[in-house]
Amino acid sequence: MNIENDIFKRTNVNLKKLEKYGFIKEKDTYTFEKNFLNNDFKAIINIDNKGHVNGKVIDLQVDEEYSNIRTEMTGEFVNNVRENYKNILLDIRKNCFETNYFISNQANRINKYIKDNYNNEPEFLWEKFPGYGIYRNDKNNKWYAIIMNLDFSKLDNLSGEVEIINLKLDESEITELLKEKGFYKAYHMNKNDWISVILNDTLSDEKIISLLKKSYNLINEPEEWIVPANPKYYDVINCFNDTDEIIWKQSSAIHINDIVYLYVADPYSKIMYKCRAIEVNIPYEYSDKNITMKHVMKIKLLKRLDSKNYTFEYLNNIGIKAIRGPRKITKEISKKLI
Repeated sequence: MNIENDIFKRTNVNLKKLEKYGFIKEKDTYTFEKNFLNNDFKAIINIDNKGHVNGKVIDLQVDEEYSNIRTEMTGEFVNNVRENYKNILLDIRKNCFETNYFISNQANRINKYIKDNYNNEPEFLWEKFPGYGIYRNDKNNKWYAIIMNLDFSKLDNLSGEVEIINLKLDESEITELLKEKGFYKAYHMNKNDWISVILNDTLSDEKIISLLKKSYNLINEPEEWIVPANPKYYDVINCFNDTDEIIWKQSSAIHINDIVYLYVADPYSKIMYKCRAIEVNIPYEYSDKNITMKHVMKIKLLKRLDSKNYTFEYLNNIGIKAIRGPRKITKEISKKLI
């Protein structure tokens, strides 16, 4: 019975809080001791600088470790010692640790990427499986990923708890990936459309994120936007001369792969560039008398549009009466902007 692992497995330590709590630091280890149950027992908890927690309970009457709390023994006395020790650990967790959604560092890093780039939080739908978090596209509610914790034996000839992420991919790519280490036939999902990817640092974050993007794109239906650009404040006419990727103010719920038409204001008054959003929700603090930005997106030029087309008069005729800020366009209007 690993009491410490059960209590701290979905947490990250805040080292600055340990010493304030009462831990004593020696080299890379923080130690805390506390007597309990009328000073008959002492809890000794050690935490290393990576947050790994080890502890033991000493029976002070005989000056020996009281290991019964780690067995399946029951009874009023052993239960009382065990629960008091757990309460000490829970108080340390409350005051010195931050709660994570998932167990492994890699799973939590992937979760952060999803939050930063797709603005999605995991949904935990099953009481029986509290560690199963699904991610869905907030535009169409389709799943594109699910992180799960399970025993390794369900995937391979190994044992012990492990986390995986299920991703939706093309069947041909799944066939090739299954030849590589770290990939398994989809657990509890359609094995033709999904694959299970191990989250124990066998694979790099970059590899997993590249597949995550493919999964998201497979279920994502890009939306299209017209975004105004004022040449008085920014030289939009020459912005794509040396590169096909630029950053742009983001003030609407634009997602990765959405199409962005840049409408260049007076004296041009026309749509001049068709772009794709390739990164979104990038923190960016900027302010002057003309503009304030807190987030930007990175857009990639797809096409320079014919200067004779897509004038304000043309846009007015197809139903766009004003362009004062980013505005989503319908599929009907989009067909007229090819």
